[in-house]
Amino acid sequence: MLKFLAVRILQSIPVLVVMSIVTFLIIQAPPGDYGDFIRAQMITQGKATIEAADAAARAYRETHGLNDPLPLQYLRWIWGIVTQLDFGQSFAYNKPVLDVVLQRLPPTLAIALTCHILASLLGISFGILAATRQYSWVDTVLSYFSFLGMTVPRFLLALILLYILAYKLNVQEIGSFYSTKFGGQPYWLGWFNFNWAKLWNLIQHVWPVIAVATIGGLAYNMRVMRANLLDTLNAQYVETARAKGLSEGAVVLKHAVPNALHPLVAYQGVVLPYMLTGEIEVAIVFGLATIGPAIVGSMSIGDVYVTATLMLILGATLIVGNIIADLLLVALDPRIRVGGDK
Repeated sequence: MLKFLAVRILQSIPVLVVMSIVTFLIIQAPPGDYGDFIRAQMITQGKATIEAADAAARAYRETHGLNDPLPLQYLRWIWGIVTQLDFGQSFAYNKPVLDVVLQRLPPTLAIALTCHILASLLGISFGILAATRQYSWVDTVLSYFSFLGMTVPRFLLALILLYILAYKLNVQEIGSFYSTKFGGQPYWLGWFNFNWAKLWNLIQHVWPVIAVATIGGLAYNMRVMRANLLDTLNAQYVETARAKGLSEGAVVLKHAVPNALHPLVAYQGVVLPYMLTGEIEVAIVFGLATIGPAIVGSMSIGDVYVTATLMLILGATLIVGNIIADLLLVALDPRIRVGGDK
């Protein structure tokens, strides 16, 4: 197992390198950079002359190396990451990119993992319930719910929920993690210093994001679990277990469900990035200070190092998720052996 883990980690290094190159080039492909953003801001908001704005933009590009060739900019960025864990300087936030990541990534991961746990537990449970009551009204209602959850876009659900909360229920302080008495937006270490009142206040603020982001994963887990369990319940070994006199609950939970879980365990390889993108969509609608608004905002103004770093982190979660999925498959089914060992 340790050898397998070491091999997978070593294999992920060139994948991350290629991913970083492609991401950096794609981000730099559109015309314009942060110097153009400064120029536009000086003209539209600072009422500066075009000549002064052009001079300021040129000076900014020269100072921050934006005039250097793209390969040189990329190598400088990667060298800083490898040698000093320096992901560059954010132009817009005017601070190291690592500080931006440490401020926004922990709440993003916390929300995404919460959505994943809820989607897995509820989706698998509903899938078992629907499969064991095939063609009943329970199966019909749950199937209809899963169809809606997989087809309705999450940003549309977020907009509908936002409209209801803000305009119909007059809910205040949307777009923050806490009420103003708790400071509004937490520093990342503050996530580990909860008291019950603060935790309850956090739940009151983030439940719409968690609810909407969970729906898609829940619907997928339920449909896959239902389909796989229906196939498994007709397998020969399940019929044999019934013939031995085992109760239906024991047959389902001890024999059918573990084997029906295999595709869902393999799905864990992509579920974390899926939950992160779901959180990103909803967080943008609600304006939460997570990585979603940071990615979109940095891309729109040319804050290249913030965008490249956050996209690299999203890619790394896909690699980590696939490694975890492989380990879970081995733990779930002893017949699976790394490298084909018997």
